[in-house]
Amino acid sequence: MSSNYFKVIRSGINSTFQDKGRSNLYHLGIPFSGAMDNRNYLLANKLAENDLNNPVIEFAYQGPLLKYIGDKIRFTITGDVSFKIKSKTSEIDGNCYETYEINNEDEIDILSTNKSVYGYLSLSGKFDVDYQWGSCSTNTKSNIGANNGKKFQNGQIINISKINKNFNKKRINYINTKIEKIRVIKGTNFNYFSEIAINNFFKKEFKISKLSDRMGTRLEGPKLENINSTNIKSEGLIKGVIQVPGDGNPIIMLSDHGTIGGYPKIGVVISADYDRLVQLPSGSKIKFQQIDLSDAETLFKMYEMETQNLLNQI
Repeated sequence: MSSNYFKVIRSGINSTFQDKGRSNLYHLGIPFSGAMDNRNYLLANKLAENDLNNPVIEFAYQGPLLKYIGDKIRFTITGDVSFKIKSKTSEIDGNCYETYEINNEDEIDILSTNKSVYGYLSLSGKFDVDYQWGSCSTNTKSNIGANNGKKFQNGQIINISKINKNFNKKRINYINTKIEKIRVIKGTNFNYFSEIAINNFFKKEFKISKLSDRMGTRLEGPKLENINSTNIKSEGLIKGVIQVPGDGNPIIMLSDHGTIGGYPKIGVVISADYDRLVQLPSGSKIKFQQIDLSDAETLFKMYEMETQNLLNQI
């Protein structure tokens, strides 16, 4: 055991290690995985003065309660999150996008995300985690990545391999904006769907199902009628593609999605909207808006520039 570590008092609902994920492994059936909300992941590492691909703890809805043992260290939490920092003599409410110092036997209690799904905890140092194919990202469906491919469990120890001693307090003003419409480009099987289905897809509301997870966002709403075939030969999938199974309820593929699928694809969520899409909790109402590929590319470049500008402010 390392001399610096966390003990997991409460594991939270879905707490895992994540980094930027794995690339170029689709031919082996292994998706990218990685942090769901890439912007908040990057901000967490930059605030902690880490390499931008440093492992972080990603949590969903309710996060973990962690007791720290070791030398003084700093941490930050990003997202829209309520959390407390507890010592033997005090308890304070923490603010996201700000660094805090903790000492031996202090606790970080991540109570909940606020009308969102994911938050991120980064240390001024590095977690002692295992890597597979160049990434520590945990895919619990495939048991791939750090922590033996599993989410955190009560009572487990999280070792810290390195602490950055020279560290300045950091803070940034950032508000997580909500998304009104999710912009999509046409999918490869767009013409499989009736005119009524296409009108419903772009004009009617859908609700995010409770069955959504890191693999996919399941939607409830008007059934999308397929006039060609409800099944196709299995084809490669990408993050953000929207499949429509035989029941007519769309599924948006997310970071841990399968790499092939046999359901027709009506659309693909543009990359610029992905981070905010994954933060929509179950029960949220969404609408889709069609744009063309050139506009999607321009919007992605703008979103990347905005992210870089935020990183430069830290």
